[in-house]
Amino acid sequence: MKLLLSFCSSLLLSASLFSAPTQCDGLYFGNEAPDILNAKLLPKTQELCYSSFAVMHSGVSRTPLWSAEHLTKERLRHKSKRTNDFHPEERLKGDERAELSDYARSGYDRGHLAPAADMGSKKSQHECFTLANMVPQNSENNRGIWSAIESATRYLTNQKGELYIITGPIFSGSQIKRIGGRVLVPTKLYKAIYDPSSGQGAAYIVTNAASDEYEVLSIARLEQISGLNLFPKMSSSAKENTMDLPDPQERRGGSYNNTTNKDIIYLIEKLLKRMF
Repeated sequence: MKLLLSFCSSLLLSASLFSAPTQCDGLYFGNEAPDILNAKLLPKTQELCYSSFAVMHSGVSRTPLWSAEHLTKERLRHKSKRTNDFHPEERLKGDERAELSDYARSGYDRGHLAPAADMGSKKSQHECFTLANMVPQNSENNRGIWSAIESATRYLTNQKGELYIITGPIFSGSQIKRIGGRVLVPTKLYKAIYDPSSGQGAAYIVTNAASDEYEVLSIARLEQISGLNLFPKMSSSAKENTMDLPDPQERRGGSYNNTTNKDIIYLIEKLLKRMF
């Protein structure tokens, strides 16, 4: 009996050690950030609060572990010009943050987790271009299927009124790549969505490669893969179910009416490469 009580106490202690209390009000469902269940993800983590999103940053990967948004239909009514002013995060220690030089000539995009097209003010536009909100992302993935998933999420927000969103990378396998010798390259990316009006949720997940393929998973399945309790106040039964999500491929037909500068920039870069 004493052994059992000791074991249970250890489990409770571990859970509290790996939890992520938030100082970023209003951005998480129930105002609770994801719990870190995988101890390997815990070292050198630091929460960063911004005006329209929050980040849990890892000084090990030098990327976010996730970004969080409370996206609303009202917020999406406000438009702000994309700034493209990528910058390192000065609040992070120099040896724990990504630098612009890490991405230079790396072959990877600086891929947003909280996307610029979600930002409705000059301040939030500037904030979202911090490298603390970026992961090294395959360029075709970033400007193709991932851009379509971001657009589909905005479409769903306009349909539902509001959504809570957790976006993050997954690092799996024994041969994780680095850029700049420092910044880890994710093997997969996901966007987890919770609809407070129905209590349901689901997630898109893609491989970080030149592909248009994607999957839709239950929140429970994604939590197993990610090592995170993504929505601590979401019921276990709801996590097991998979909410219907819009097909991001439909965005290519323009049905989401959400054109951004990302595709235009990509085409210009391809043209310049051919010219020089």
